[in-house]
Amino acid sequence: MRDVSSRLMWELSEPVHDLVYFAPEARQAADEAGMRGFWMGYFGLRAAPLGPVPAAVVTSSFYVFHPERVARALPDAWRYASPSDLLAARERAVDRAMRRLYGDEAVHGALMAEAADLAWDAAQAADTAGRVLGAANQALERPAQPHVRLWQAATTLREHRGDGHVAVLVSRGVGPVEAMVLKAAAGESDGALLREGRKWDAASWQGTEALLRERGWIDGGGRLTGAGAAERDAIEEATDAAAEGPWRALGHDATTRLAELLAPLARTVVASGVIPSGNPVGVTGVGLRGPA
Repeated sequence: MRDVSSRLMWELSEPVHDLVYFAPEARQAADEAGMRGFWMGYFGLRAAPLGPVPAAVVTSSFYVFHPERVARALPDAWRYASPSDLLAARERAVDRAMRRLYGDEAVHGALMAEAADLAWDAAQAADTAGRVLGAANQALERPAQPHVRLWQAATTLREHRGDGHVAVLVSRGVGPVEAMVLKAAAGESDGALLREGRKWDAASWQGTEALLRERGWIDGGGRLTGAGAAERDAIEEATDAAAEGPWRALGHDATTRLAELLAPLARTVVASGVIPSGNPVGVTGVGLRGPA
Protein backbone atom coordinates (compact mmCIF):
# COMPACT_ATOMS: atom_id res chain seq x y z
CA MET A 1 0.00 0.00 0.00
CA ARG A 2 1.50 3.34 -1.05
CA ASP A 3 1.66 6.17 1.49
CA VAL A 4 -1.79 7.17 2.62
CA SER A 5 -3.15 10.58 1.71
CA SER A 6 -6.54 12.21 1.40
CA ARG A 7 -6.35 11.55 -2.35
CA LEU A 8 -5.75 7.84 -1.86
CA MET A 9 -8.51 7.61 0.74
CA TRP A 10 -10.91 9.25 -1.73
CA GLU A 11 -9.89 6.76 -4.45
CA LEU A 12 -10.58 3.87 -2.07
CA SER A 13 -13.82 5.10 -0.52
CA GLU A 14 -15.49 6.77 -3.51
CA PRO A 15 -16.46 3.51 -5.30
CA VAL A 16 -18.20 2.30 -2.14
CA HIS A 17 -20.08 5.58 -1.80
CA ASP A 18 -21.00 5.60 -5.49
CA LEU A 19 -23.24 2.58 -5.11
CA VAL A 20 -26.02 4.99 -4.15
CA TYR A 21 -25.81 6.55 -7.63
CA PHE A 22 -25.16 3.61 -9.91
CA ALA A 23 -26.31 0.36 -8.28
CA PRO A 24 -29.73 -0.81 -9.55
CA GLU A 25 -30.78 -1.24 -5.92
CA ALA A 26 -30.64 2.55 -5.50
CA ARG A 27 -33.10 3.19 -8.31
CA GLN A 28 -35.33 0.42 -6.96
CA ALA A 29 -35.32 1.84 -3.43
CA ALA A 30 -36.03 5.36 -4.71
CA ASP A 31 -38.92 4.12 -6.81
CA GLU A 32 -40.30 2.17 -3.85
CA ALA A 33 -40.16 5.39 -1.80
CA GLY A 34 -42.28 7.18 -4.40
CA MET A 35 -39.69 9.01 -6.50
CA ARG A 36 -40.62 9.74 -10.13
CA GLY A 37 -37.64 8.91 -12.32
CA PHE A 38 -33.88 8.72 -11.88
CA TRP A 39 -33.19 12.39 -11.22
CA MET A 40 -35.86 12.83 -8.59
CA GLY A 41 -34.41 9.77 -6.88
CA TYR A 42 -30.87 11.11 -7.17
CA PHE A 43 -31.67 14.50 -5.69
CA GLY A 44 -34.05 13.10 -3.11
CA LEU A 45 -31.61 10.49 -1.79
CA ARG A 46 -28.55 12.74 -1.82
CA ALA A 47 -30.27 15.83 -0.42
CA ALA A 48 -32.29 13.98 2.23
CA PRO A 49 -29.80 14.75 5.06
CA LEU A 50 -30.47 18.47 4.49
CA GLY A 51 -34.18 18.13 5.17
CA PRO A 52 -36.93 19.36 2.81
CA VAL A 53 -34.86 22.20 1.36
CA PRO A 54 -35.83 24.14 -1.78
CA ALA A 55 -34.17 23.60 -5.14
CA ALA A 56 -32.00 26.71 -4.76
CA VAL A 57 -30.17 25.25 -1.75
CA VAL A 58 -29.42 22.01 -3.58
CA THR A 59 -28.35 23.83 -6.74
CA SER A 60 -25.90 25.85 -4.66
CA SER A 61 -24.48 22.99 -2.62
CA PHE A 62 -24.27 20.44 -5.46
CA TYR A 63 -22.68 23.21 -7.59
CA VAL A 64 -22.49 21.76 -11.11
CA PHE A 65 -26.16 21.20 -11.95
CA HIS A 66 -28.22 23.61 -14.02
CA PRO A 67 -30.96 25.08 -11.81
CA GLU A 68 -33.63 23.64 -14.12
CA ARG A 69 -32.33 20.09 -13.57
CA VAL A 70 -32.76 20.47 -9.82
CA ALA A 71 -36.07 22.33 -10.03
CA ARG A 72 -37.63 19.46 -11.98
CA ALA A 73 -37.05 17.20 -8.96
CA LEU A 74 -37.33 19.51 -5.96
CA PRO A 75 -39.40 20.42 -4.04
CA ASP A 76 -41.76 17.90 -5.69
CA ALA A 77 -39.79 14.98 -4.23
CA TRP A 78 -40.77 16.04 -0.71
CA ARG A 79 -44.45 15.65 -1.62
CA TYR A 80 -43.94 11.97 -2.43
CA ALA A 81 -41.57 11.05 0.41
CA SER A 82 -40.20 12.77 3.49
CA PRO A 83 -36.43 13.17 3.91
CA SER A 84 -36.55 10.57 6.71
CA ASP A 85 -38.28 8.14 4.34
CA LEU A 86 -35.56 8.72 1.77
CA LEU A 87 -32.78 8.29 4.32
CA ALA A 88 -34.29 4.89 5.13
CA ALA A 89 -34.57 4.14 1.40
CA ARG A 90 -30.91 4.82 0.72
CA GLU A 91 -29.87 2.63 3.65
CA ARG A 92 -31.99 -0.17 2.18
CA ALA A 93 -30.39 0.43 -1.20
CA VAL A 94 -26.80 0.20 -0.02
CA ASP A 95 -27.61 -2.76 2.24
CA ARG A 96 -28.94 -4.69 -0.75
CA ALA A 97 -26.18 -3.58 -3.11
CA MET A 98 -23.35 -4.39 -0.71
CA ARG A 99 -24.82 -7.79 0.13
CA ARG A 100 -25.03 -8.61 -3.58
CA LEU A 101 -21.51 -7.42 -4.39
CA TYR A 102 -19.64 -8.63 -1.31
CA GLY A 103 -21.76 -11.53 -0.07
CA ASP A 104 -23.31 -12.08 3.33
CA GLU A 105 -20.16 -13.61 4.80
CA ALA A 106 -18.09 -10.48 4.07
CA VAL A 107 -20.90 -8.13 5.08
CA HIS A 108 -21.15 -9.81 8.49
CA GLY A 109 -17.41 -10.38 8.87
CA ALA A 110 -14.93 -8.91 11.32
CA LEU A 111 -13.03 -7.02 8.61
CA MET A 112 -16.15 -5.16 7.54
CA ALA A 113 -16.87 -4.18 11.13
CA GLU A 114 -13.29 -3.01 11.60
CA ALA A 115 -13.40 -0.90 8.43
CA ALA A 116 -16.75 0.57 9.41
CA ASP A 117 -15.57 1.65 12.83
CA LEU A 118 -12.34 3.19 11.53
CA ALA A 119 -14.18 5.07 8.79
CA TRP A 120 -16.84 6.21 11.27
CA ASP A 121 -14.15 7.60 13.59
CA ALA A 122 -12.60 9.53 10.70
CA ALA A 123 -15.96 10.89 9.56
CA GLN A 124 -16.91 12.02 13.05
CA ALA A 125 -13.56 13.80 13.39
CA ALA A 126 -14.13 15.86 10.22
CA ASP A 127 -14.38 19.61 10.75
CA THR A 128 -17.61 20.53 8.96
CA ALA A 129 -17.58 24.29 9.54
CA GLY A 130 -18.69 25.83 6.25
CA ARG A 131 -19.37 22.36 4.77
CA VAL A 132 -23.10 21.96 4.55
CA LEU A 133 -23.38 18.52 2.94
CA GLY A 134 -20.61 17.11 5.11
CA ALA A 135 -22.24 18.47 8.26
CA ALA A 136 -25.70 17.18 7.35
CA ASN A 137 -24.36 13.67 6.77
CA GLN A 138 -22.16 13.74 9.85
CA ALA A 139 -25.19 14.56 12.00
CA LEU A 140 -27.06 11.38 11.01
CA GLU A 141 -27.41 8.54 13.49
CA ARG A 142 -24.83 5.75 13.50
CA PRO A 143 -26.20 2.81 11.46
CA ALA A 144 -26.33 -0.46 13.39
CA GLN A 145 -25.22 -2.67 10.48
CA PRO A 146 -21.45 -2.38 9.92
CA HIS A 147 -21.58 -2.35 6.10
CA VAL A 148 -24.22 0.39 6.10
CA ARG A 149 -22.17 2.26 8.72
CA LEU A 150 -19.13 2.03 6.43
CA TRP A 151 -21.16 3.42 3.54
CA GLN A 152 -22.50 6.31 5.63
CA ALA A 153 -19.02 7.16 6.89
CA ALA A 154 -17.67 7.08 3.33
CA THR A 155 -20.54 9.35 2.29
CA THR A 156 -19.85 11.85 5.06
CA LEU A 157 -16.17 11.95 4.12
CA ARG A 158 -17.03 12.25 0.44
CA GLU A 159 -19.41 15.16 0.96
CA HIS A 160 -16.88 16.78 3.32
CA ARG A 161 -14.29 16.58 0.55
CA GLY A 162 -16.79 17.80 -2.04
CA ASP A 163 -17.69 20.83 0.06
CA GLY A 164 -14.00 21.68 0.25
CA HIS A 165 -13.65 21.22 -3.51
CA VAL A 166 -16.50 23.66 -4.15
CA ALA A 167 -14.86 26.18 -1.83
CA VAL A 168 -11.62 25.87 -3.81
CA LEU A 169 -13.45 26.34 -7.12
CA VAL A 170 -15.25 29.43 -5.82
CA SER A 171 -12.04 30.90 -4.43
CA ARG A 172 -10.31 30.47 -7.80
CA GLY A 173 -13.22 31.86 -9.81
CA VAL A 174 -13.99 28.57 -11.54
CA GLY A 175 -17.72 28.29 -12.15
CA PRO A 176 -19.84 25.15 -12.52
CA VAL A 177 -19.51 24.74 -16.29
CA GLU A 178 -15.83 25.72 -16.24
CA ALA A 179 -15.18 23.02 -13.64
CA MET A 180 -16.86 20.40 -15.82
CA VAL A 181 -15.04 21.47 -18.98
CA LEU A 182 -11.74 21.20 -17.11
CA LYS A 183 -12.73 17.76 -15.83
CA ALA A 184 -13.53 16.56 -19.34
CA ALA A 185 -10.38 18.16 -20.77
CA ALA A 186 -8.33 16.27 -18.17
CA GLY A 187 -9.82 13.00 -19.42
CA GLU A 188 -11.53 12.27 -16.10
CA SER A 189 -15.08 12.18 -17.44
CA ASP A 190 -16.96 12.20 -20.71
CA GLY A 191 -17.84 15.80 -21.59
CA ALA A 192 -21.14 15.01 -23.31
CA LEU A 193 -22.21 12.90 -20.34
CA LEU A 194 -21.39 15.73 -17.96
CA ARG A 195 -23.19 18.38 -20.00
CA GLU A 196 -26.31 16.35 -20.70
CA GLY A 197 -26.57 14.83 -17.22
CA ARG A 198 -26.30 18.21 -15.55
CA LYS A 199 -28.64 19.75 -18.15
CA TRP A 200 -26.43 22.49 -19.56
CA ASP A 201 -27.21 23.45 -23.14
CA ALA A 202 -24.64 23.17 -25.92
CA ALA A 203 -24.31 26.95 -26.22
CA SER A 204 -23.32 27.32 -22.55
CA TRP A 205 -20.78 24.52 -22.87
CA GLN A 206 -19.29 25.83 -26.12
CA GLY A 207 -19.16 29.36 -24.73
CA THR A 208 -17.26 28.11 -21.70
CA GLU A 209 -14.85 26.17 -23.92
CA ALA A 210 -14.21 29.39 -25.86
CA LEU A 211 -13.58 31.26 -22.60
CA LEU A 212 -11.09 28.64 -21.42
CA ARG A 213 -9.31 28.73 -24.78
CA GLU A 214 -8.97 32.49 -24.36
CA ARG A 215 -7.46 31.90 -20.92
CA GLY A 216 -5.07 29.41 -22.46
CA TRP A 217 -6.35 26.50 -20.37
CA ILE A 218 -7.56 24.26 -23.21
CA ASP A 219 -6.45 23.88 -26.82
CA GLY A 220 -8.49 23.73 -30.01
CA GLY A 221 -9.14 20.02 -29.48
CA GLY A 222 -10.56 20.57 -26.00
CA ARG A 223 -7.52 19.15 -24.20
CA LEU A 224 -5.68 20.77 -21.31
CA THR A 225 -2.75 23.00 -22.17
CA GLY A 226 0.21 23.30 -19.83
CA ALA A 227 -1.43 26.27 -18.16
CA GLY A 228 -4.73 24.41 -17.89
CA ALA A 229 -3.04 21.38 -16.38
CA ALA A 230 -1.30 23.62 -13.85
CA GLU A 231 -4.65 25.18 -12.86
CA ARG A 232 -6.29 21.76 -12.61
CA ASP A 233 -3.40 20.48 -10.48
CA ALA A 234 -3.63 23.52 -8.20
CA ILE A 235 -7.37 22.91 -7.69
CA GLU A 236 -6.85 19.24 -6.91
CA GLU A 237 -3.92 19.89 -4.56
CA ALA A 238 -5.94 22.48 -2.63
CA THR A 239 -8.88 20.05 -2.47
CA ASP A 240 -6.61 17.30 -1.17
CA ALA A 241 -5.15 19.63 1.45
CA ALA A 242 -8.61 20.70 2.62
CA ALA A 243 -9.61 17.03 3.00
CA GLU A 244 -6.66 15.96 5.17
CA GLY A 245 -8.24 16.79 8.55
CA PRO A 246 -10.15 13.53 9.18
CA TRP A 247 -7.08 11.45 8.34
CA ARG A 248 -4.78 13.47 10.56
CA ALA A 249 -7.28 12.97 13.36
CA LEU A 250 -7.51 9.22 12.71
CA GLY A 251 -3.72 8.90 12.64
CA HIS A 252 -1.29 7.33 10.21
CA ASP A 253 -1.50 3.74 11.43
CA ALA A 254 -5.29 3.61 11.61
CA THR A 255 -5.63 5.35 8.23
CA THR A 256 -3.20 2.88 6.67
CA ARG A 257 -5.19 0.01 8.11
CA LEU A 258 -8.45 1.45 6.78
CA ALA A 259 -6.86 1.84 3.34
CA GLU A 260 -5.89 -1.84 3.41
CA LEU A 261 -9.45 -2.81 4.31
CA LEU A 262 -11.07 -0.53 1.72
CA ALA A 263 -8.90 -1.55 -1.24
CA PRO A 264 -10.54 -4.92 -1.96
CA LEU A 265 -14.01 -3.45 -1.41
CA ALA A 266 -13.33 -0.67 -3.91
CA ARG A 267 -11.84 -3.09 -6.44
CA THR A 268 -14.92 -5.28 -6.22
CA VAL A 269 -17.18 -2.35 -7.05
CA VAL A 270 -15.01 -1.19 -9.97
CA ALA A 271 -14.61 -4.74 -11.33
CA SER A 272 -18.39 -5.28 -11.19
CA GLY A 273 -18.92 -2.65 -13.89
CA VAL A 274 -21.68 -0.98 -11.89
CA ILE A 275 -19.88 2.38 -12.26
CA PRO A 276 -20.00 3.22 -15.99
CA SER A 277 -17.00 4.25 -18.05
CA GLY A 278 -16.66 8.02 -18.42
CA ASN A 279 -18.78 8.49 -15.30
CA PRO A 280 -19.25 12.07 -14.05
CA VAL A 281 -17.61 11.29 -10.70
CA GLY A 282 -14.26 10.61 -12.35
CA VAL A 283 -13.77 7.11 -10.91
CA THR A 284 -11.52 5.18 -13.28
CA GLY A 285 -10.09 2.46 -11.08
CA VAL A 286 -6.56 3.43 -12.10
CA GLY A 287 -5.58 4.17 -8.53
CA LEU A 288 -6.78 0.72 -7.45
CA ARG A 289 -4.46 -1.28 -9.65
CA GLY A 290 -1.58 -3.25 -8.26
CA PRO A 291 -1.12 -4.94 -4.90
CA ALA A 292 -2.69 -3.45 -1.82
